[in-house]
Amino acid sequence: MKPLKPERSIRNTALDLLSRREHSRLELTKKLKTKEFSLSEIDEMLDCLVSEGLQSDERYVESYVHSRGRRGFGPLRIKLELQERGVASDLIDMYVDFNDQNWFEVAHREYEKKFGAEVTKSAKDRAKRMRFLQSRGFTGDIIQKTFAAFSER
Repeated sequence: MKPLKPERSIRNTALDLLSRREHSRLELTKKLKTKEFSLSEIDEMLDCLVSEGLQSDERYVESYVHSRGRRGFGPLRIKLELQERGVASDLIDMYVDFNDQNWFEVAHREYEKKFGAEVTKSAKDRAKRMRFLQSRGFTGDIIQKTFAAFSER
């Protein structure tokens, strides 16, 4: 007969999740609900973790924006993903600046990685390349600047 696993406390479960990576408050709530903790227990524990500085939506947003940007995603997509994860709009706006020059550099890098340095004259191919950058979450302005940079070569 297998020995029974000792019951894990809500605090230990939450800390275990946070030790792996930052989580938004909504993400933690959802994950703890799947572990069959009550919503009142979850809210109380999360308030405690926030007051102790162990859970922070601000730290989560900063980490998330940096991570997704490194992986080649643009500001529109990152903003949408953060909204889906329950992060407040004002917090997102603090870390996702659509006018930041870094987004152009990310778009440029992703374009070159996918399509190389060759310039296309075909409208069909140009549309395909634009859709690629749009799907990665780049604004029309960033896409236009990226195309202009490659056509100047």
